[in-house]
Amino acid sequence: MPSTKPNRAPKTIPAGTDAPRPRWWREPLLHFVLLGGLLFAVDHVIVGRAEDPRTIVLTQDVDDEARELFKASRGRPPTTEELAALRRTWLDNEVLYREGLAMQVDRGDSAIRERVIFKALSVLESDNKLPPYDDALLRAWFEKHRAKYDEPARFDFREAVISGDMTEAAASALATRLNSGVPGEIGAGLRVFKGRPHANLVQSYGEAFAKAVEGAKPGAWQALSGKDGWRVIQLDTVSAAKPADFEVLRGIVLQDWTDQVMAEQRTAAVRVLAEKYTVRIEAEAGK
Repeated sequence: MPSTKPNRAPKTIPAGTDAPRPRWWREPLLHFVLLGGLLFAVDHVIVGRAEDPRTIVLTQDVDDEARELFKASRGRPPTTEELAALRRTWLDNEVLYREGLAMQVDRGDSAIRERVIFKALSVLESDNKLPPYDDALLRAWFEKHRAKYDEPARFDFREAVISGDMTEAAASALATRLNSGVPGEIGAGLRVFKGRPHANLVQSYGEAFAKAVEGAKPGAWQALSGKDGWRVIQLDTVSAAKPADFEVLRGIVLQDWTDQVMAEQRTAAVRVLAEKYTVRIEAEAGK
């Protein structure tokens, strides 16, 4: 995977900073085993085998488990599209588990679902072959995914913080006092943020706030509206974006391309196996 600069945690003077929100769904389809194990490790939600081995029933318990774990990770319920992705991952794992049992790869690992899935996936992978490639193909893939490799512009800024909720009027008044240079106590703490890229600003404060910071004049305090309320910030410096060099990153690009191609082949192989099964979604039966 490419090496990127991590977002450095803000230095706080004197107050602490908000913990960064967790990222979700960052891995490619290699997450079959790990995500499936994390989301649906409880065996009692695997139903339908006794009645018909070719029927898979996705129960309400599965949806409830997915929603609960997603909300614990993201702080909100999943959208319809995100729930569909969670269901698809569960179904892929269930197909692999049943195929693993059919191939008897569970010998020595009885009742260990994740190992059976992993062994079944390994059997499928043995038939996958990496297609031919050259620099022209890798360069085209690199350009298509350039955002993954380019070094984004980064922003250093400070935030003046007062206790309690800040209204627009209070934020504007505080920015005016700070810009006036009037000596004395202003009743605000100070947070210092270093090297924040656009994506991090959007995640923490919202798209409108990020655009305002990018267009701000360095050195001036100003009141900006973020997704969690009004803030008073002063932009210090901006580090310009740096485009990635294919020649420098060729080895990393090759590995990333390989990972994606092999993941796509694994997914396709699992979906072919899934065609043997009838899938019923219990949660939607009454709709």
